[in-house]
Amino acid sequence: MASVCALKFLLWLVLWHWNFLPLCQGKHKYEDEYPFIRNSSTFQSPPSISTTSTNNAYDYIIVGGGTAGCPLAATLSQNFSVLLLERGGVPFTNSNVTFLRNFHISLADTSPNSASQYFCSTDGVHNARARILGGGSSINAGFYTRASPRFMEKVGWDAKLVNQSYTWVEKRIVHRPKFSPYQAAVRDSLLDSGVSPFNGFTYDHIYGTKVGGTIFDKFGRRHTAAELLASGNPDKLTVLVYATVQKIIFDDKGKVSKAIGVIFKDENGRQHEAILRNDKHSEVLVSSGAIGSPQLLLLSGIGSKAELQKLNITVVLDNPYVGKGMVDNPMNTIFVPSNRPVHQSLIQTVGITKLGVYIEASSGFSQSNDSIHCNHGMLSAEIGQISTIPPKQRSKEAIQAFLQNKHDIPIEAFKGGFILSKVASAWSAGKLRLNNTNVEDNPIVTFNYFSHPYDLQRCIEGIRLATKVVQSQHFTNYTLCDKKTTEKLLSLSVKANVNLIPKHPNDTKSLEQFCRDTVITIWHYHGGCHVGKVVSNDYKVLGADRLRVIDGSTFLESPGTNPQATVMMMGRYMGLKILRERLGK
Repeated sequence: MASVCALKFLLWLVLWHWNFLPLCQGKHKYEDEYPFIRNSSTFQSPPSISTTSTNNAYDYIIVGGGTAGCPLAATLSQNFSVLLLERGGVPFTNSNVTFLRNFHISLADTSPNSASQYFCSTDGVHNARARILGGGSSINAGFYTRASPRFMEKVGWDAKLVNQSYTWVEKRIVHRPKFSPYQAAVRDSLLDSGVSPFNGFTYDHIYGTKVGGTIFDKFGRRHTAAELLASGNPDKLTVLVYATVQKIIFDDKGKVSKAIGVIFKDENGRQHEAILRNDKHSEVLVSSGAIGSPQLLLLSGIGSKAELQKLNITVVLDNPYVGKGMVDNPMNTIFVPSNRPVHQSLIQTVGITKLGVYIEASSGFSQSNDSIHCNHGMLSAEIGQISTIPPKQRSKEAIQAFLQNKHDIPIEAFKGGFILSKVASAWSAGKLRLNNTNVEDNPIVTFNYFSHPYDLQRCIEGIRLATKVVQSQHFTNYTLCDKKTTEKLLSLSVKANVNLIPKHPNDTKSLEQFCRDTVITIWHYHGGCHVGKVVSNDYKVLGADRLRVIDGSTFLESPGTNPQATVMMMGRYMGLKILRERLGK
């Protein structure tokens, strides 16, 4: 009996170490592998710009440690001194970020220290932007897939260097997914619905149905763009977290304003100046994302003169195109009820159609015991999407409506899944403008979903295909549910109440109305610093010197079915391009 008890205890001890050792070692591993990461309050600012020496100046200052900023910093640090400034913390010791089963928590967290910063566009659609080292790769669904060859040709990138840069990322943080039964049902249903052929497991963008890569490993642990920093030169790389850049500093004595550094605030609220070396090749590289990059340019005095003067911002460069052309690919979901318990899975299978839509899927809901408590606002993302009522709208009536809607959500929602229909290369565009001069406050963003009829037409086609997938025998066999009518499926999705857009009685009868009323985001927004309008083909800010924007804000369309692979590749690619330009190699 004693030996049995001892054996049980030993088994428990092994399991305990298996579950908790990685977390316990997280801090140790983080300090050993990333000795160049530290809190921004440790930064020693020079007394003044005029006294800056080569010892406390940098060849490159990168604003934003996200999906583009991390590989960019790692690459440039091979030969030059780099300062990377990130407004959030590190992902390595945050279990909400690290584990797949906690995916929804960071997105639902509305607290000031959350890894994601909630915002709601003027369209009434809830959204989020990353606030953590690794950027979007720290809070997204992890799906990894390359852009199409057409996209590469359109932006004018070197195909050989692109492939090398993708491969560099893939070798470090990308994995083959642990394929779930739910995703297998999605695959078979897509093929049954005509989205063929089956292209197997591939990173490539090919028409048909495929299984893509993921940044979650087989244990469900996330590997973010922050891990790409391990490839940097620790002697030349400095990464400051909780460093919120307030604005870019310019020298305007010459004919063209020249970036010379940035002003940032540390976690204690103290301001610092970080300065570039006095070298014509030194640059400030803005990689703050499609919301943060145009916002920072505007706060630094680059934008519409009339708009900047309204907020008493000194105009450095009058460019009315900053913040224009904001696009978010509209997404709508079809709820998949299930009588079978469904394990959690994020996007693994995708249908790349010739209808101009992509079909993806997610399932299940879970949360680990070691997840970090957070403020979920008035409704968490338990059913796949944030739905937080803004504070000013939290009237008694709104609260009662919320409670009723919560009560009406079918219990199957917590053990079912969703089929996602996303419009590819959306034509509807909006704009971004400053709310105030506080960089920590979200700017005012409008995406104008479905303002172009072609987007609405493709959404309708996507919903028709998504319902066909759900009604497939492969799905009904898996979920153990009877085949439901299109109207019934749409009704289940409408009841989820996923945005602030008023609903209409004909939501379940008109696919056009359903698209408009149930539109949500998949966080693939882009634009605001377009090539040819704000930056040149090599991403240098037009009309300014020693300043570039390198991230998704420069894109005219979202690359591939999911953009993170291409944004990380872009960071590596542009780092190599800059090194070649400067070193002559």
